[in-house]
Amino acid sequence: MNQQVDWKKFLIPYENAVEELKVKFKSIRSELRTIGEYSPIEFVTGRVKKVSSILEKAKKLDVEIDNIEEGIEDIAGIRIMCQFVEDIYTVVDYIRERDGNDLEIVYEKDYINNFKPSGYRSYHIVIRYPIQTAMGPKKILAEVQIRTLAMNFWGTIEHSLRYKYKHNIPEHINERLIKAADAAFMLDKEMSKIRHEIRQAQKMFEIKSNTVSNILRDIYSLYAMGRITEATELQEKFNELWDQGDIRELRNFAKEVHVFIENQEP
Repeated sequence: MNQQVDWKKFLIPYENAVEELKVKFKSIRSELRTIGEYSPIEFVTGRVKKVSSILEKAKKLDVEIDNIEEGIEDIAGIRIMCQFVEDIYTVVDYIRERDGNDLEIVYEKDYINNFKPSGYRSYHIVIRYPIQTAMGPKKILAEVQIRTLAMNFWGTIEHSLRYKYKHNIPEHINERLIKAADAAFMLDKEMSKIRHEIRQAQKMFEIKSNTVSNILRDIYSLYAMGRITEATELQEKFNELWDQGDIRELRNFAKEVHVFIENQEP
């Protein structure tokens, strides 16, 4: 079987596709960071399956050598790592937006909400990607895996153990791997909660800061208009609300002060 294929020539389009896709996804990350936006992509890797792995999978799936291009979907593989679980679905949306443009989505598999019995979690998207070759344009299949850093750590260890035991991992180790996968996912969820709480705190701080700035600006306007008594009364009221720290009361007070200022203007 191996002698029937010029593997070096066969794999060239896949190697080119991996390099192009890596550049495209890394460019998304770089562009977002350049403009000061958060990037859901932490880093990107890629690989082309070894010939021995291709032949092994073809045998396992009962794929004829002439049908390898369609029968094996992950000869070209891209792996995108994210910090948080929700980032994975943001990246999925990025890829969906490109569907029909520079790639075609063949199908998706959500192994995060529907994880494998082994504990494996990741999001897979099989795409058909156009590549230019010396023989002309060609479309090849490639698999994009999107996962968190914790999922990737678990997956790397599990893969090395599966290779070591030749896919016959002892049951007691399998059980521990499943527990480890659950623990890794719990870590992901906890980190997402912490992130959400931090974002909420930052948002509340920004709202409070803007509200206070608006109140003080309006009070200073009263001082400038010579309305010292009113400005002093509002300043004292503001000090009380500031000590209480109730953002809702501060926002309501900001509206009252602004309306009062508008009524004072000629």
